[in-house]
Amino acid sequence: MKARQWSRDLGVGIRFAFAGGREGRARMLLTAVGVGLGVALLLLSTAIPNALAVRHDREEARTDLTYTTFSESRLPKADATLLVGEAGTAFRDKEVRGRELQPEGPKAPLPPGVSRFPGVGEMVVSPALKRLLESGEGKLLRERLPERIVGTIAEPGLIGAQELAFYRGADNLVVKEDYGLVERIDRFGAGVKPSEETDPVLALLALVVFLVLLMPVGVFIAAAVRFGGERRDRRLAALRLVGSDSRMTRRIAAGEALAGSVAGLAFGTVFFLIVRDLAGSVDLFDVSVFPSYLTPSPLLALLVAVAVPAAAVLVTLFALRGVVIEPLGVVRTAKPPRRRLWWRLLLPLGGLGLLYPMIGKDRYSKDFNQYQVTGGVLLLLVGVTALLPWVVERVVNRLGSGGVAWQLAIRRLQLSSGTAARTVNGIAVAVAGAIALQMLFSGLQGQYTKHTTNDLTRAQMHVTLPDEVRLARAAADFKATRGVAKVYAFDEGYVSDRRRFAENTARVTIAGCASLREVASFPSCKDGDVFAVRGGNDEEGVTDLSKPGTKLWFDALDDPGAHHRPTPWAVPADVKQARAIADPSGYKRGGLLLTPGALPSGAAHGLHGEIYLALDQGLATAPDYTRNTARRLGLPTDPVMLVSSKRDDTYASIRTGLFVGAACVLALIGASLLVSQLEQLRERRKLLSSLIAFGTRRRTLCLSVLWQTAIPIGLGLALATAIGLTLGAALLKMTDKPVGADWASVLSMTGIATAVVLLVTVLSLPPLLRLMRPDGLRTE
Repeated sequence: MKARQWSRDLGVGIRFAFAGGREGRARMLLTAVGVGLGVALLLLSTAIPNALAVRHDREEARTDLTYTTFSESRLPKADATLLVGEAGTAFRDKEVRGRELQPEGPKAPLPPGVSRFPGVGEMVVSPALKRLLESGEGKLLRERLPERIVGTIAEPGLIGAQELAFYRGADNLVVKEDYGLVERIDRFGAGVKPSEETDPVLALLALVVFLVLLMPVGVFIAAAVRFGGERRDRRLAALRLVGSDSRMTRRIAAGEALAGSVAGLAFGTVFFLIVRDLAGSVDLFDVSVFPSYLTPSPLLALLVAVAVPAAAVLVTLFALRGVVIEPLGVVRTAKPPRRRLWWRLLLPLGGLGLLYPMIGKDRYSKDFNQYQVTGGVLLLLVGVTALLPWVVERVVNRLGSGGVAWQLAIRRLQLSSGTAARTVNGIAVAVAGAIALQMLFSGLQGQYTKHTTNDLTRAQMHVTLPDEVRLARAAADFKATRGVAKVYAFDEGYVSDRRRFAENTARVTIAGCASLREVASFPSCKDGDVFAVRGGNDEEGVTDLSKPGTKLWFDALDDPGAHHRPTPWAVPADVKQARAIADPSGYKRGGLLLTPGALPSGAAHGLHGEIYLALDQGLATAPDYTRNTARRLGLPTDPVMLVSSKRDDTYASIRTGLFVGAACVLALIGASLLVSQLEQLRERRKLLSSLIAFGTRRRTLCLSVLWQTAIPIGLGLALATAIGLTLGAALLKMTDKPVGADWASVLSMTGIATAVVLLVTVLSLPPLLRLMRPDGLRTE
C-alpha cells in the first residue's frame, strides 16, 4: 500500500513539474541544465578509466623496443624481421614520435595503424602531424621532415587524436653491438616493460585527486535539484488547501525533483555526447584522446542513472523537513531555529578519526587501508558543506548597518542564508580539496622529482656528435644558426701510459680557450697550451701522466686488430696547472686540457665531439632552428634539452590528470554558479521590479547582488582554507612528510575561485538589468 501511495504521489509531482506554464517550463529547464552539467562530468569521469586503459593498450601494442638481459642473444635476420630506428624529435615543446622502418623480408611486421611500409624518402604520419606540416605554422618542422607523405596512421596506431607521430622508410639501418638506436624485431608489442610494484603513496595521490575532482560535482547536483524551492513550496500550499496532508505534499515535491533529475540525465547525456565528439580536437596538457576512448563503463553509467534521481528525492525530503506547508501559505521559519553545530562538527572530526590510524603506517603495509582513507577524505570535504550554512548564518546575523545596497544584501542573506550557502558549497569544496592536494604535491615533489646539476644560465642544449661528424664543422654550423648565442665545443678522448694494455688512463679535452674556460680556471691561455687539471671528478692517475716529458698514447686500445694505430705524444715541458670547475652539465672534468695547436697529428680519429649551446631566450623557436641544423649535419638524434629537474613518470601523469580534471571542474563550477545565480534572480523578479518602481537605483540593486555573492564566497573560502589545510596536513603525515603550507598555492587557489565568482557576477548583470523592467510586475 505504501509503495502504491509513494508511486502515485511521485507521479503527481512529475506531472506538476511539466505543468505551470512559462514559469514551470523555465524552472524545469534550469534544473535540467544544472543537473545535466553535473551528470555530464560524472559520465566523463566514468569514461576516463576506459580511456586511460585504451591509451595504455595501444601504447603497448606498438612498442618496438626490446627489454633484454646481457645473457639473451640478439634476434637474427630473417624474412619476418624488421629494423626499427629511433627518429623522434620535438617541436615547440611537443614531442613528435618518429621511427625509421627497414623491412628485412616479405613477412616483416607492419606497425599498428599502417597499411604498407613507406619507401626511402616517404613517410606515413598521424592526421595531426599532417595538418601541422601542411600549415604555415609547421614550416620549421617540415625542414626536418622533408619526406613525401604517402599515407596517414590509422587510429589503432595512435594513443590520441592530437598525437604527432610518423614512420619513414630507410635502407641504411644497422644494429650496433651495444643496445642503441636501432633494434631488430619480429613483432610489435613484444618489448613490453615488466610492470613494477605499485607505489602506495602514488595510489593514495591518485585516489585523493579522484575524490577531490568529483566531490564538487555531487555537491552541485544536490543544489541543482533544489532550484525554484521557494515558488515550489508556495505551489504545494495549494495542495494542502484541497486536502493533501504534509507527507503527501513532500512526496509530490520529491516527484517534481525526480522529474527534474531525470530530465537532467537526458541533458547530461546530450552534453556528454557533445563533449565526447569535441574531445578529439582538444589537447589539454599534451593529453588527447579519440572520441571512441570515452566510453563509460556500463556499470558505472547505470550507477549514475540510479544515484542521481535517488539523490534528488532524498535531498528534497531532507530540505523540506524544516518547512511547514499550510493550506493558507508556507511558514518557513523566518526566525528559524538556530542551526545546530554539534552534528556538523561530527563530519570533519569523523574524517580525522578515520585518517589518524593511517599516520605512521608503513607505506607498503597491509594495514594501509585505502577504503578508510577514502571515507576520511569524503567526510572532511562533506564537512565543508555542513559547516558553511552554520558559519554564514552566524556571521550575517551579526553584521551591522551600512548603505542601502549593503542593507538589502544583508537582509536577504539573513532570510535565506541556506540558499546562499548552497550556492557556494561547490566552489568551497573544490578549493578545500585543491589546497589539500597542493600541499600533498608540494610535500611529495622532492620524493618524485630529481634535480639535475645542469646550469641553465650557461647552456640550454647539449649535442653529442657521431664519429663521422667533425667538431669544427658542427661548431661552425651551430654558431651560424639563428637563435644560438654561444657555442662551447669540445673534443673528448683518452690517453694512456702504454700503447697496449694500459695501466693508467686520463681524460683529454681539446677546445679553444673560450670553451676551456667553461670547464677550468687558469690565469692565461693561448693556442698550443696544455693544462693539467686538479680537482676534477676523474683525477685518479692524472698526477703521474701529466708530468713533463711523459710519453702517452692517444686512442690506445687493447684490441690488436684495431683499424687505427695509437698516436704517441709527449707531455710538453711548459704544461700549465688549472683548477676544475663544473661544466654546463655540472660535471667537473679532470685529466688534461689541450688547445687545438697542442694536439698531435693523427690523434683526431680517436676523439668524439661534445657541444653545449646557449640559446637566445627571447626567441621561442631557437630550439627548432637548432634541431634543423642537427638534421642537416646528419645527427641521428636531436640535441638534448637540458632541464633543471626530472619527474617520475607516474607522478607526472597524476599531476597532469589533476590539471586536466581541474580545468573541467572549474568550467563546471563557473557554469553552475551562473545557472544558480540566474535561478535566484528569476525567483526575485517581482521584488526587483517593485524596488525599481519605488525609485531604487539600478546601481544600488547591482551592488546588493554583488554583496549577496561576495559575503558567502568570502566565508566559504575562509572555511575551505581551514579544512583544506587540515586535510593536507593529515595526508602529509600519512606519507611521512613534514607538514608545511604552500601559501603561494593557497593564495592562488583562493584567487582563482574569486576570479570565477567575479566573472559569474559580471555575466549575470545583463539578465539582472532585464529583470528590473516594469513588466516584471505583471502576473498571470
